[in-house]
Amino acid sequence: MTTPLLPDPGASRIPLLLLPGLLNDATLWRHQIAGLADIADCRVGDLTGHDSLRAVTQAVLAAAPPRFALAGFSLGGYVAQEILRIAPQRVQRLALLGSSFHADSPERVARRLAQQATVRMAGSFHGFGERLMRSYIDVSRLQDRALVDAVRAMTTRLGAQVFARQSRIERVDGRAVLRGYRDPLLVVCGQNDVITPPAISREIAAMAAQAQLLVLPHCGHLAPLEQPEAVLQAMRRWLRA
Repeated sequence: MTTPLLPDPGASRIPLLLLPGLLNDATLWRHQIAGLADIADCRVGDLTGHDSLRAVTQAVLAAAPPRFALAGFSLGGYVAQEILRIAPQRVQRLALLGSSFHADSPERVARRLAQQATVRMAGSFHGFGERLMRSYIDVSRLQDRALVDAVRAMTTRLGAQVFARQSRIERVDGRAVLRGYRDPLLVVCGQNDVITPPAISREIAAMAAQAQLLVLPHCGHLAPLEQPEAVLQAMRRWLRA
């Protein structure tokens, strides 16, 4: 049974822990942080300091409030699942956006290693280039300079060392923890997400007892930035459910 979100009778806003993805920071969540400010005390977890899933998760938990609603995007979704393994009693409800539960395949590991090698050979890092940008945002938004520039600035700011560190984080199979999850779960994905296709989000939603699935049209992987209002409204409903 879901416990009340408010940590004490005098509290007015819900503690909400937001976990970004690979080469993402608070910029990823900027629209949701602003739009939820009336009902949520938003904090963005730092996923940049370690290269193992357990170490990243422990660092996030050390800086988090005692109990919180939890939203994880992409890599942040894997960290969210690890939080459920380590400290499930601290999570009051869960949202997974553009994320997966699959363990790393040898092909995915090899692909990330190849990307790291490319960065090292280049000698400099300028964030997501054209090829990566086409993988991360919907083709219909590639001419949206404000969006593209925001993504490129964010990924450039975090830099090559964070990219390499996060690329070494092993993605762990999350089936068991998701099948055992009993509180409200919001699952969001872009209809045209090629990083984590909608089929994966449908599988996640099918595993949990109280899951709601939202598939966003004309949207790639970066749903919180590509479709900020739709994500905001879905999260508002999830927090108030």
